[in-house]
Amino acid sequence: MKKVILSIVGLVFVGLSVWLGYYFYKKSKTDPVVYKTENPFVTTIVKKTVATGSIIPRREVAIKPQVSGIVEELYVDAGQTVKEGQLIAKIKIVPNIVSVNNAETSLETARINFENSKKELDRRKGLFEQKVIAEQEYNQFLVDYDLKREALQAAETNLQLVREGASKRKGQISNLVYSPVQGMLLDVPVKVGTSVIERNTFNAGTTIATVADMKSLIFEGLVDESEVGKIKEGMDLNLIIGALEGRTYKAMLEYIAPKGDTSEGAIKFKVRAKMELDDKDFIRAGYSANADIVLDKKDNVLAVKESMLQFKKDSTFVEVETQPQQFEKRLVKTGISDGINIEVVSGLGKKDKIKVVEAPGATKGS
Repeated sequence: MKKVILSIVGLVFVGLSVWLGYYFYKKSKTDPVVYKTENPFVTTIVKKTVATGSIIPRREVAIKPQVSGIVEELYVDAGQTVKEGQLIAKIKIVPNIVSVNNAETSLETARINFENSKKELDRRKGLFEQKVIAEQEYNQFLVDYDLKREALQAAETNLQLVREGASKRKGQISNLVYSPVQGMLLDVPVKVGTSVIERNTFNAGTTIATVADMKSLIFEGLVDESEVGKIKEGMDLNLIIGALEGRTYKAMLEYIAPKGDTSEGAIKFKVRAKMELDDKDFIRAGYSANADIVLDKKDNVLAVKESMLQFKKDSTFVEVETQPQQFEKRLVKTGISDGINIEVVSGLGKKDKIKVVEAPGATKGS
């Protein structure tokens, strides 16, 4: 029995010896770690923040009718350029029965009053010519006659406006819609036969068309509260419009909202920038855009990739190669960063080879 146990122990010992020998053999054959190195380089670093928004016209006007009714004629289409005072549409007035009845009653009352005033004036005129009454008394009836005549004309005009939307007396036509400004028609939301409501104190009215000056466009967007303190009016912006690839537009920041609003769970501030356009540029209203706001810029500075930096407490350092695959830590002073490259103010030269710090778990190669 003892011989069996000793044999088993001996076999285990031999097995472990063989395994350990193989393990140390493999370890001796493992290739040494070789770290990559990179040199500092000269570049231009731009520190910026991004605002998201859209392109809109600076001046956009909604054209609304002066009377309620039905669109009888449309003389323009969306996309067409119109001049100030150009005819846009004609409204067919559908008279309100109650309003027409009241206007007719007022007209009849004014006519009766006027006829009575005229008869009384004729009678008083004869008495005045016979010098039975004084001139002052006669003038009172003359003034009353003039007032009744004006009331009759006003009642006639009111009835005509209620029925037709036009006044022959003053040549005013309220059922014709004109463009108040020069520009491009962005939208004509109504069609012939559409019912429309007039604008008044209690109602905004139906929009017949929307006109805007497409030569004066602005960018309107939002900036996060963490960045708004770094920007100011007059800064340059680079606008990138998603629908127009391969082109960057220039703009100048002209407004920063004094009060922020909650958007997507964060406080953001509205900003507005004036776009710089050429005569040949045509940009449609409503395009979404991103604005790169330049906070700082330095040309031809020595820089390294920000990922190469290492930090310990308040110190910033890199590992510089002194001999092949031998490195020493060197403190550096840094400047502005664009998130990828960072300026090196002091501590490095162009010929220094800096150890590339790879992410944990990454494979190091030669």
